[in-house]
Amino acid sequence: MWQALYNLTDFLWGTPLMILMVGVGFYLSIRSGFFQITGIKTWMKHTLGEVFSKTNKDNSADGELKPFQALCTVLAGTVGSGNIAGVAAAIAVGGPGAVFWMWLIAIVGMMTKMAEVTLAVAFRKKSPSGEYYGGPMHYMRAGLGKVGSFLAGFYAIALFIEVLADACFVQTNTLATCVNDVFKVPLIVSGVVVAVLSAIVVLTGGVTKIGDFCSKMVPPMIIIYIVACLVTVGANITQVPAAFSMIFKYAFAPAPAAGGFLGSTVSLAMGRGASRGIFSNEAGMGTATTVHATAKTDNPAHQGMYGILEVFIDTIIICTLTALSVLTTGVWSNGNTGVVLTFDAFRSVWGVVGIVILAIAVILFTYSSYIGFFVEFRTCVEYLFGEKSVKYLKWVFFALPVLSVTLEVEQVWDIADMAVGFIVIPNMIALVLLSPKFFEIFRGYLASLRDAEIEKH
Repeated sequence: MWQALYNLTDFLWGTPLMILMVGVGFYLSIRSGFFQITGIKTWMKHTLGEVFSKTNKDNSADGELKPFQALCTVLAGTVGSGNIAGVAAAIAVGGPGAVFWMWLIAIVGMMTKMAEVTLAVAFRKKSPSGEYYGGPMHYMRAGLGKVGSFLAGFYAIALFIEVLADACFVQTNTLATCVNDVFKVPLIVSGVVVAVLSAIVVLTGGVTKIGDFCSKMVPPMIIIYIVACLVTVGANITQVPAAFSMIFKYAFAPAPAAGGFLGSTVSLAMGRGASRGIFSNEAGMGTATTVHATAKTDNPAHQGMYGILEVFIDTIIICTLTALSVLTTGVWSNGNTGVVLTFDAFRSVWGVVGIVILAIAVILFTYSSYIGFFVEFRTCVEYLFGEKSVKYLKWVFFALPVLSVTLEVEQVWDIADMAVGFIVIPNMIALVLLSPKFFEIFRGYLASLRDAEIEKH
């Protein structure tokens, strides 16, 4: 069974899907004038610049979460096992060259993420209970007619599976593995604790409580992890040039076997780098847009800029630091994979005390990631079964972590990779078909920003 699943996953992440993902990203990038690069001052000013400003003009806008809360909730879902375990797993299987393809996916994925976030906010809906729902299934159905209804139904089912695979299996499995590796706590105990704590958070405050929790937890845990990586890389600073050399060399040439590393082909490096890159920043998946759709914002494209920032923080900064930590310490070829490989890298520099501190950071990463995914789960359930069913089916979300901790790490990742492949395809089709609408909103917003600057002067 698992071999068949692996073969299907390998097929989904073959060259055709890679071409589709990169192609759509390049298409959006070219039509926007590579805004993710040329407009860096603009999107930085209207994202991070607003976060650190004393006033926030979006507080009175329609929505449930403040833009920063939405960003943190999304980062809670993206900055997790994909950054810590996923990058290490990609290198362990695809070799150092996988990192290059992860970067490429991130660069073009910035515009993919902006487009899907913008459309999610533009086509979101407000339920009778006052909650906001949005995402690919909503902009497919509302913007593409009969074809959109089919794509939306297919996407919603695939997303439902992917959310359960990612949140309930990958995140909680990584958390439990980490706790077991460092503190020797039985896997099943971690699964039960995660389920109980999450039920308490959701039942006592819903989406608003999740947003408040993530906005307080995510920034400090990201800082802790970045510092830990910088110290690890700094201790092996002389190996940095060699690490970059391997990344670029083995992106276009087969990586030979070394130590416990079995060797890899270019296609394997490409596939693993792309899958882990997308799995980490979710650009092209559309999953994070279900959270962005709840944000209080004055314009859909404004929130779309937070999508660019999200990919930048997640992949360009955090995933790169994880990769350099694994490569510069030389542990990448020792035969381990996933979160254990990342811990091998930190253990070689930090020792026991540092590993305990890092373990706590990893636990917070994966737990906040799991709880942040509840918004996506809720959106899928509402679309497929109606809003009233959320209060019953949410117990599935809380129960599965107990099962996930009993599975092998590679089995968990194969399930998640397969689900991601099925949701990327309909979303990419929708983004191309709805690109005229996106660029209409995008260009209109940029024009309004230019007019505002002229008025100031």
